[in-house]
Amino acid sequence: MKRIESLLVKKEDTVLNVFKLKSMVRDNDTLAVLMYGSPDPDAVASAMALREIVHRTKPLAKCVFVATEPVIRYQNAEFIREMKVEILMLDKVDLTEFRLIAIVDAQPTFFGDRLGEIKPQIVLDHHPCKTIWHASLADVRTSYGALATMMTEYLLAARVKIPKRIYTALFYAIKSDTNNFERDASMEDIGAYYLTFSRANRELIRRIELNQIPDRYLKYFDHACQRRRRYRDRVITYLGPVENADACVQVADFFLRVINIYFVIIAGIVTDRMIVILRGDGYRRDCGAIARKAFSAFGAAGGHRSAARVEIPLETLKSVLGDDLSPGVVEPFLVQRLRRNPPSVAKPAAKTS
Repeated sequence: MKRIESLLVKKEDTVLNVFKLKSMVRDNDTLAVLMYGSPDPDAVASAMALREIVHRTKPLAKCVFVATEPVIRYQNAEFIREMKVEILMLDKVDLTEFRLIAIVDAQPTFFGDRLGEIKPQIVLDHHPCKTIWHASLADVRTSYGALATMMTEYLLAARVKIPKRIYTALFYAIKSDTNNFERDASMEDIGAYYLTFSRANRELIRRIELNQIPDRYLKYFDHACQRRRRYRDRVITYLGPVENADACVQVADFFLRVINIYFVIIAGIVTDRMIVILRGDGYRRDCGAIARKAFSAFGAAGGHRSAARVEIPLETLKSVLGDDLSPGVVEPFLVQRLRRNPPSVAKPAAKTS
């Protein structure tokens, strides 16, 4: 195990960044750790690790975890409860009360204008940089499958005693963000997984993973089974209005386990947008590439080879479908867009006064 630890902290940039991080901390400091979207295990575990390093350097007078959206997935909510973490909503926190502002598993530009004049000093992420931004400590490693891997390296380089709860959080974060290494991962991810696996509460994580589907979601499974369209090894289903995007994710993951189904598309309306979830075996098709080709003209689209997501504003969808969001109109639209050569997108007619 010592060999694994030494391999994880061999990088000079890790050691230098930990030194820089520690030098930024003052006595009785205040820290706000920001997460974008609904907090997932990777963001939460990374926030916990960052707080541990800073607090061990010099005890913090105040620290909060902040997100832009509430927790949606039941598993994530249970994980957060077990980790004894409290996460506040961004609109309920005055960030000017905190001297140190950090962003984990995201970047400043993800927040749009929600941060106002606040300039985060610390940004730790593993997503690609799409636009230019600046932070005193910026460490973005796009080759890593999970930010928790990098935070494992930071903890080891900081030479702090890592509590079992944090080992457990990091283990689950790496496990979930790499989808059990079905998505892209690095040798560092594998090393961090092996280390945290040996020291985590694996029984707790197993219990969290077994409790996946809320009872109220069963109606979506019933609807999908009744309304599914199957084309050889592909299933397409439109669920209509759903309470959140996780309902689409759960149904998509279920269908992918059906024998001889290798590609699944599940769509649903969530408040002011249509969510389209794509799942595949990662071998025959590239979900991320398909999502971008089929739907990028209508909204945000992208993802990994085996998993992708599309978000289409409802106003855009209505302009394309003539305000008709019934299954008889939406389902053919999905099928049409997923053809090998989808038709070009016609621009909505300009309004006349």
